[in-house]
Amino acid sequence: MTMEHTTIWKDRKHFMWFPFSFTKYEVKNDRLYEQEGLFNTHYDEVLLYRIVDLCLTRSFAQKIFGTGTIILYTKADSDKEIYLKNIKNPIQVKELLSKTIEEVRDNRKLVGKEFFNSNDIDDDMDM
Repeated sequence: MTMEHTTIWKDRKHFMWFPFSFTKYEVKNDRLYEQEGLFNTHYDEVLLYRIVDLCLTRSFAQKIFGTGTIILYTKADSDKEIYLKNIKNPIQVKELLSKTIEEVRDNRKLVGKEFFNSNDIDDDMDM
């Protein structure tokens, strides 16, 4: 079985509307990849099904230049927020990510209980 390596989306962090940055984002293989830096480079990867919520913020300047920041809230070994900063077409990208995340969860047959540990459930039941 061969794994398909299709890039669903990729972009760079923008300065105004120019993609002059050493921060790159890419979604492929059911994962989000982030690469930051020129001389010292940091690579990060998150499985899409671990993203539990998305948020889009746009400052006035971002609206003018057609960019925005998408915040991804993840549930993994440690809760984490991932910021896709100053990306172009942020509304469309947020919708694409949301749809892709749901498709990945459906393909893996995951439901909400995989994102909560037993302590979270016990705490809710004590109320």
